[in-house]
Amino acid sequence: MKLLMLLLSLLQFIYAENLEEKWGGLWPFQGIATFAHLENKNCLIDQSSQFDIGIIGVPFDTAVSYRPGARFGPRAIRDASQRQTSLRGFNPRALFNPYKSWAKIIDCGDIPVTPMDNALAFKQMDEAFNDLLSKKSLNDSKVPPRFVALGGDHSVLLPHIRALHKIYGPLNIIHFDAHLDTWKPDKYPSFWDSDQNEINHGSMLWKAHEEGLTSKTNIHAGLRTKLSGLEDLQDDDEQDFVRIEADDIWLKGPEYVVKKILSTVPHDTPTYISVDVDVLDPGFTSGTGTQEPGGWLPRELIHILRQIEGLTVVGADVVEVAPAYDIAEITATNGAQIAYEILTSMVKKGNLDESLTKKMISTFGSQL
Repeated sequence: MKLLMLLLSLLQFIYAENLEEKWGGLWPFQGIATFAHLENKNCLIDQSSQFDIGIIGVPFDTAVSYRPGARFGPRAIRDASQRQTSLRGFNPRALFNPYKSWAKIIDCGDIPVTPMDNALAFKQMDEAFNDLLSKKSLNDSKVPPRFVALGGDHSVLLPHIRALHKIYGPLNIIHFDAHLDTWKPDKYPSFWDSDQNEINHGSMLWKAHEEGLTSKTNIHAGLRTKLSGLEDLQDDDEQDFVRIEADDIWLKGPEYVVKKILSTVPHDTPTYISVDVDVLDPGFTSGTGTQEPGGWLPRELIHILRQIEGLTVVGADVVEVAPAYDIAEITATNGAQIAYEILTSMVKKGNLDESLTKKMISTFGSQL
């Protein structure tokens, strides 16, 4: 009887394997759209799942100052990522395939964020990132998994780095954007005011500085925003940001930009990369909330991201994709490519540096 049961189990296994071989080969345009066809789990509900890097959608856009619509960004980026697969995931610029390496990468779904009440929305996002970062990585049990957040407007950076700060301490911020996003609340003057009104997609870096979340080695890249006056740059200086203008990439060359970033941001301390897609020229990002002419080419941004792959990146985001204004998925496709480049760097770098891990354990040991 036992032998018969064993034979039946073996036949079922062979049959299942044949079905997988027969019906498992979907084309990129088929199936349910997870990022790059990755395994999908609701990581906020499935507390037992272990992984190394997660894609997390943050569909929130009610902190914008101009065009809304980025709440649909995570879905659009996932749809635009469908030509990424483990089979065709080799990155020829990095000579590396992030989907076929040591790291388990999954799509963690979305944080359910209310569009009705921003104070409640930030409470939800704060708690969600705290929960997500309370897990342990599958292959590096001393640290939590790392996340690439798909926005959403740019204010979703704040809950992410609040949670990261509890683990890593002050973070270096590399901020690719047309705009400063270190605006003080008085740059949005109004008779009507509230505490929550201080946080929007242009003031969240100011708020992060006020809360002590950022280091003294931060950098903006791709700037070309209009200013209230030179006092805006003084405010930015006070928040410890170095500025790289959009024109620098063709006036001084891409290697100037690379050297400026690497000479500003230490390679062995925790770094957060934030990419607002409006760092690219509107010709490549029509689908975004606050366009600024004269931006970078996608190939220039990709080159910069590839050249700084040695930094210790503990978290990242790609934000401000608003597909209602997009043309032929160009913005969303660029967003998906940016996320892929950041994933490549995270995985290629390997587990977090031993020195960084030791530093974290000595400082935050009770939380690890």
